Amino acid sequence: MECDQLVLCDVPRPRNANATRQAILEAARERFCAESYDDVGMRDVARDVGVDAALISRYFGSKEDLFVAVLDSCKNGRDLMDGPRDDFGQRLAREIVYGEAAACAPDDGSGRMRGLLILLRSIGSSKAMDVVQHTTNSRFFEPLTQWIGGEDAPVRARLAAGLIMGMAISRELSDGFSNLDEAQKASLAGRMADALQGLVDG
Repeated sequence: MECDQLVLCDVPRPRNANATRQAILEAARERFCAESYDDVGMRDVARDVGVDAALISRYFGSKEDLFVAVLDSCKNGRDLMDGPRDDFGQRLAREIVYGEAAACAPDDGSGRMRGLLILLRSIGSSKAMDVVQHTTNSRFFEPLTQWIGGEDAPVRARLAAGLIMGMAISRELSDGFSNLDEAQKASLAGRMADALQGLVDG
């Protein structure tokens, strides 16, 4: 049997429509985890799943619609605030510094920042900018501001968000802070935790 360029013979086709849709969504999530919006093609996702690209359009519509569906499938930014308020800084710092916030981590507690990291990977795309801005505000900035509370909550939330996003990008660019030894990673996590907790506590 010969395969056309959109089909992988060694990838079994899902058995039903729901399974097909879920397989497409998971493949797209993996792609957007690893590449920017502009670099992900519908045919790439189709090839990963072993279906025709037209089927993706049938289930999700446009590439932008697929991107939104991927973001909707990720945990909401409110999940970052789960847990005691007094150790928020420590939790977030450890997730970022020690890789527990990896973009493609399993969809459990360790994947709470996946949606944010997908957004950050595509932040430079002019085509995805509207989606990125809207989703970042609704799923990250606004929940964090409400959770922090207080008269200057918007200021503290923006500062905390900037630190979180900046360190997440730094981790990606440095291959998980591989240039730091364990003592340096511990120091980095500690300083980041103190800074974040100070912003939360006001």
